[in-house]
Amino acid sequence: MPATRTLDDLKNSLSPSDRMPLVFLGHGSPMNAIEDSAYSRAWTELGKSLPRPKAILVVSAHWMTRGTTLVDVSAMPKTIHDFYGFPDELFAQQYPAQGAPDLAREVVSLLASHHAEEDDTWGLDHGAWTVLKFLYPGADVPVFQVSIDMSRGLDHQLEIGRTLSALRDRGVLILGSGNVVHNLRAVEWGKNVKPHDFALEFDRLFADKLTDRDFTALADRAGLGTLLKMAHPSVDHYLPALTVAGASDARDDLTFMTDAIDLAAVSMRSFVFHARQGAT
Repeated sequence: MPATRTLDDLKNSLSPSDRMPLVFLGHGSPMNAIEDSAYSRAWTELGKSLPRPKAILVVSAHWMTRGTTLVDVSAMPKTIHDFYGFPDELFAQQYPAQGAPDLAREVVSLLASHHAEEDDTWGLDHGAWTVLKFLYPGADVPVFQVSIDMSRGLDHQLEIGRTLSALRDRGVLILGSGNVVHNLRAVEWGKNVKPHDFALEFDRLFADKLTDRDFTALADRAGLGTLLKMAHPSVDHYLPALTVAGASDARDDLTFMTDAIDLAAVSMRSFVFHARQGAT
């Protein structure tokens, strides 16, 4: 077990930086990785506008654990093709970025109270690499993932975000990848399908509460009631959005992008928190 460390110990490996933004991307179908779509084009443009980080910490809907928060400490994270039934071109995709083992181990220490542990068996799942290939197409920024603990309440991910937030001042980009609405049972195929009312309602509720910085409401499972259950039969795609929200503060300005409902039941809404210029 590594010795417990504080943020001050990160000075050994990461020097201070301007405050990094926070990004949440609705990643949707893995096919977005190989198709020219409004989403992939928006991610490309976003990548051009983002500062170059020293490292990227990804919280993806597709790395779920129970009772612990795992942190990938591998030196060369493998590209995980965690899906089936898609074209060979998608399975051929690789994102050969280096990991950030030293920083990842520091994050294990920072998250010690959240039962964090090291892991070197994961890599980059499709929630990570399908969007990273557009943000940083050269795969030339170190990247590592942090899992989501499905055994804890929604507010746990807000706490994770708050704990990680100080990394923003050390040049680390925190990237959440999931979907604000994700109900595959209610998906409808075809062009120009009409979004389900519940998808529109939850997407708008989320956007309104996020804008108001009412994160407590977004983590109130009882208060969200049946609408949350309809939008998320499982909350795995919702939790990364809460991590990103938790890492923000009053010094940030919020921008939304790609706010469409895809396949009637998948919100592609993405958002970015930028540190307000001159804020301290």
